[in-house]
Amino acid sequence: MRNPTAAAARPDHALRDGDAVRQTPAAQRPAGRLLHTIMLAALLAGQGHCGAASAQSAIIDQNPVHPTIWPQGKWPLATDAAMEQRIADLLKRMTVEEKVGQIIQADIESITPEEARRFNIGSILNGGNSAPNDDEFAPPAAWLKLADEFWSASVDKTDGRTGIPIIWGTDAVHGHANVVGATIFPHNIGLGAGRNPDLVRKISAATAIEVRTTGMEWTFAPTLTVPQDDRWGRSYEGFSEDPAEVAALSAAVVEGVQGKVGTREFLDERHVMTSAKHYLADGGTDGGRDQGDALTSEEALRDVHGAGYYPAINAGAQSVMISFSSWRGEKLTGHRGLMTDVLKGRLDFQGFAVSDWNAHGQIAGCTNESCPRAVNAGLDMYMAPDSWKPLWLSTLAQVRSGVIPMSRLNDAVARILRVKMRMRLFEAPAPSRRALGGKFELLGSPEHRALARQAVRESLVLLKNQRQLLPLKPKAHILVTGEGADDLAQQSGGWTLTWQGTGVERKHFPGATSIWEGIEAAVKAGGGSAERSRDARYRAKPDAAIVVFGEQPYAEFQGDTKVLALPHSEHLETMRALKAQGIPVVAVFLSGRPLWQNRELNLADAYVAAWLPGSEGGGIADMLFRRPDGSVAYDFRGRLSRSWPRTAGQTPLNFGQANYDPLFPLRFGLTVQDKGDLATLPEDPGVSLADLTPGVYLDKGAPIQPWSLVASTDKEQLLRITTTPAATRDNLLTVRATDYKAQEDSRIVTWKGGEPTTLEIVGLNPVDLSRESNGDIMLQITARIDAAPGGDATLSMRCGEGCSASVPVGDALRKVQPGEWTTIGVMLKCFEQAGANMKAITAPFVLTSASPMQVTLNKIELNITAPTRVPCK
Repeated sequence: MRNPTAAAARPDHALRDGDAVRQTPAAQRPAGRLLHTIMLAALLAGQGHCGAASAQSAIIDQNPVHPTIWPQGKWPLATDAAMEQRIADLLKRMTVEEKVGQIIQADIESITPEEARRFNIGSILNGGNSAPNDDEFAPPAAWLKLADEFWSASVDKTDGRTGIPIIWGTDAVHGHANVVGATIFPHNIGLGAGRNPDLVRKISAATAIEVRTTGMEWTFAPTLTVPQDDRWGRSYEGFSEDPAEVAALSAAVVEGVQGKVGTREFLDERHVMTSAKHYLADGGTDGGRDQGDALTSEEALRDVHGAGYYPAINAGAQSVMISFSSWRGEKLTGHRGLMTDVLKGRLDFQGFAVSDWNAHGQIAGCTNESCPRAVNAGLDMYMAPDSWKPLWLSTLAQVRSGVIPMSRLNDAVARILRVKMRMRLFEAPAPSRRALGGKFELLGSPEHRALARQAVRESLVLLKNQRQLLPLKPKAHILVTGEGADDLAQQSGGWTLTWQGTGVERKHFPGATSIWEGIEAAVKAGGGSAERSRDARYRAKPDAAIVVFGEQPYAEFQGDTKVLALPHSEHLETMRALKAQGIPVVAVFLSGRPLWQNRELNLADAYVAAWLPGSEGGGIADMLFRRPDGSVAYDFRGRLSRSWPRTAGQTPLNFGQANYDPLFPLRFGLTVQDKGDLATLPEDPGVSLADLTPGVYLDKGAPIQPWSLVASTDKEQLLRITTTPAATRDNLLTVRATDYKAQEDSRIVTWKGGEPTTLEIVGLNPVDLSRESNGDIMLQITARIDAAPGGDATLSMRCGEGCSASVPVGDALRKVQPGEWTTIGVMLKCFEQAGANMKAITAPFVLTSASPMQVTLNKIELNITAPTRVPCK
């Protein structure tokens, strides 16, 4: 590549824009000569990603598609000649720097309003753990204030800037659930069980209203995935395994969020724009692996995974989010055939295509900081949350050199401008001065909570009702127990206030109702009494017991599992104890997917699949109890939107497949009038349950199968520690048991010092942690530092013979308060940056010290909650 320094830095450097040649004065550039110097340094450092213009513009897909076999779409909005002229005029006035800024979206955690102004950034988002002032529980006013600041910076027209308003996207996937006080609706799996398009439309409209109060204009919804393997951690984001049911709800969400095309409500100040996602086949990956590979045929892409997109596009969805995942080994974000030829061509989609979180960096030949292939293949906006600045620099250079044709850039920018004009953003005042800005009384309003409560009622699926136990008479003494009974975080699931839905407390749910609170209110209103317990103990013997249990919150790959079963069983002991006393048991199961539940179904007299109901736990009480006069208030209308497995290994399991034999089929569900008896089920899970805790390597001081805890010195390799106490030669490393929360649930590990000595967790087969290292996941250690190392200590990962990567941890350990339990985390990306092959990790934890040290270990896992974080360098 030629050295472009002189030409790029000259104030009178000419840029070709279509047929026009125009000047770009230095005063109009985001940061003058200094910025161009930075840009050139980045360009020269990464010129291997530039390539020749002809090579980059001629995208040849590894797996070509045949657009003519796909449905012919028809965009519902007529061409607006005045708008098109306005866009053309803007494109002529915009500098290339401004155009590049429009196609990049940055996360609020990684950019300031001033930086957004300088770099002309067209869009921002708040990721799952991003919030104003780095406070995930920031009040609504803080969100609105930040929206004003970004808007004000974007429309600044000083120094000849065009001043294009910025647009803010957020994951309002089951209500505006990033914000404290918002209504949290059931996740899509529950809405799919309810099968009520009119209610889904109303829920979506209510969500749009709540989003508008905090100043945002874009939700990354609806999720139109068709999950085919419930081991996938995002299964609950899909309405159904049945593409027809997904299609039936698709347009309802779009019309609710955006308003109906052709009406005055369309994209007005009470609505926001949608992002249909994740295009395409994110729910069809091999093994249910998040961001994995769909090995399906093109016909299955069209008929199964595309089903929800056709009605969404025909309803005017303004953006489509391209998936992280692959089709037959090729990343969707770089697939020209599916993005340009099918989506924009055959389906006639005239909004813009946005990537998922740094998804462009996973394309072959790309990095997070440089990826011309994505935009050349048809992507219009990079979601570059923390990589936006180097990506801006490289993209600008690639446009200048012709690697990205100006015509492609202009098309992408025009699509984005078109959407912003449809939303009337160019005429809109600051977010706080818009129609709903600051009307926080609409967050969690009684009307919205009533909608959510109705959605809870309609989503519940009754699977067993022995001797028609339900609905219960409220004039009784009811025991409510189980870990999920009074836990709003568990009943709401992932994507609730935090990315994973973890680390939240009752105080973060003002106005919400837990399941226990709903039951207590219903029983008292009916003249009975209710008692809350964590197990089978009680003050007065109950007439019936309601046991609430299920999955703990998770999002995305943190929810990926190898077998369809719960990793804990405390609720089983509670149910057995209650049954032994002749107390009728009602099981309420909270989950993001069907799981093997044969033991629970055998123990329960009545069993309700409640999915992830959200903030309105009173909706569950509505279904469990009769009215005070004895009449039935509501009957169960929910039907399974997923097939229910007979064993923990029965997956994939989808209606219509060969040898389809579920325990409960798709669309199964009882009413209270039905005879709800169920024969005793076999309790053999059908598979080993050793894989129930993926990402946990040591728990309660013991390694989790198939991992082993081993010690080694330079002269004694891999002493496997199976019992305690244990020691290497000369007691260079000793291990003994101790108590933390339970008897002998931790291990005291002592390094004598004098030579490098290692404690590690190893496995027989390598594991792939590349997906986890792409996010904010840490290797997280719950430990007590009894004696910090006097010298260096390293935490490493091994990745096969001759492959390892280390992070220094000595300084971090010395900063921890001695003798106090804490959780220490090292980002997985630190190991990747240090050279680890994250696709082949054979030892995820390798702690080495040559100096004396003593550490007590309780748990080692992958997680995101560690308060003490070790820097990469």
